[in-house]
Amino acid sequence: MYEQVLDAINLGIVIIDANYKVKEWNRWMEIQSRIDKKDIIDTNIFNHYPNLKSASFMRSCKSVLKFGNYVFFSQKLHKYLFPLMVTGVYSKSFDYMQQSCSMTPLRDNDGNVTNIVITVQNVTENVFLEKSLKAMVLEDGLTGIYNRRYLDKRLEEEFFRFKRTGRSLSLIMLDIDDFKKINDTYGHPFGDTVLKRIAETCMSVTRDSDVLARFGGEEFCLILPESERAGALAFGERLRKAIADLKIPFNKAGKDISLTASLGISVVDSQTESGAALLKEADAALYFSKKNGKNMVKDYTKDCDYEQTNSK
Repeated sequence: MYEQVLDAINLGIVIIDANYKVKEWNRWMEIQSRIDKKDIIDTNIFNHYPNLKSASFMRSCKSVLKFGNYVFFSQKLHKYLFPLMVTGVYSKSFDYMQQSCSMTPLRDNDGNVTNIVITVQNVTENVFLEKSLKAMVLEDGLTGIYNRRYLDKRLEEEFFRFKRTGRSLSLIMLDIDDFKKINDTYGHPFGDTVLKRIAETCMSVTRDSDVLARFGGEEFCLILPESERAGALAFGERLRKAIADLKIPFNKAGKDISLTASLGISVVDSQTESGAALLKEADAALYFSKKNGKNMVKDYTKDCDYEQTNSK
């Protein structure tokens, strides 16, 4: 009778003995694994799932068998125990079903732990929704890069890392020149296309450790960890040139639109008080670029503050 109950549960149930032989493989596991119960019962679990033979899994099994402990495998840490295929709308987001799993002891009539019960819960949908919600909170909806909220958070984290380790840190602010004129001349849909292409161009030249975010409107920011002034200036110039070389098709007739961008750079030093202060310096350097010809890269110096103040 208990087998009928196990097969009715919307949960994977696997029972293995002290020799890692499979003693129970319920209907849910049959369907998800595509391994028939008759083909896996009384065989070693590692013959079918060699990935399980890891230090973590073996240690957990011994903990359950020897001490009767309960072990939980969180999806956030382990992703999955059994590499089961995921189908439907989630197949593009995950290679395998995301799982929350547990191990519990199974005792005989004398109270001795003889078997381990493994439960497998499919949490793929929950993980997908969590990731989607996180993306909505941290990503810019138009360009797909990070948004201002995430930028502020990461900038303070990187600043505190500098205070702790003394490693270099630079910041670039980028503004598309005459973007209002682009919107007025070619329309806002084309303006959106320009923003997307700028984001793509920035992404194509950034390192994995860099953080690219849309600051707001036509402004973008890049956090460059481990970058000193010379490196940040060289990167900024490379980015400026890549944007100036862009040819963005406007209509089916094949008209290409060119544009430029101005950049301001700030570099953290012992006098920098916060990530927000670093951002303010990059903004002042960007303002200098805009006021002195556009399509240029300027690193922050005290004269940037002077010009910004006296222009107001």
